[in-house]
Amino acid sequence: MGTKTLFIGGVKSGKSFHAEKYTLKKCKNIPIYLATTEFIDEEMKERIQNHKLQRSQNFLTKEEPLNLFEAIQPVKSHVLVECISMWINNMLYHEFTYEDIQEHLLKVLALPQDIIFVQNDVGTGIIPDNALARKYIDISGKVSQIIAQHCDNVFHVIAGIPTQIKGKK
Repeated sequence: MGTKTLFIGGVKSGKSFHAEKYTLKKCKNIPIYLATTEFIDEEMKERIQNHKLQRSQNFLTKEEPLNLFEAIQPVKSHVLVECISMWINNMLYHEFTYEDIQEHLLKVLALPQDIIFVQNDVGTGIIPDNALARKYIDISGKVSQIIAQHCDNVFHVIAGIPTQIKGKK
């Protein structure tokens, strides 16, 4: 069974940068960068472009907004899933239920590959004033608990500083 690792932190905390460094350090060949973000608007397109520049040619990029299991299953290398937060967003947008999300995620976590997950920590902010945002935060919190429970290593990233909160140091 492969090693599972989670990098969790706020938006622009540095979690993606540290997850990429960690993946490159652990992987002997070219790892897979599984991008989950769908092009929504010009601002999102710019964010995606910045992430592409950050990882340069160190990763082989695969884009898959929904079917993580199918994208990861045939891979023979380490996989960096960037990011679980956008994947949850996509699943909800395409009308999948929390049960669907949980079932798919557990299949992914059971895969033998080494997988590194990146996720936004959205549960430390204020409670939103609308039902959809509250639903997203609730599901994201539950998903982060599931991932962290199944991971060998968990890193919390704040202000560009990763702190290992689970696993061998």
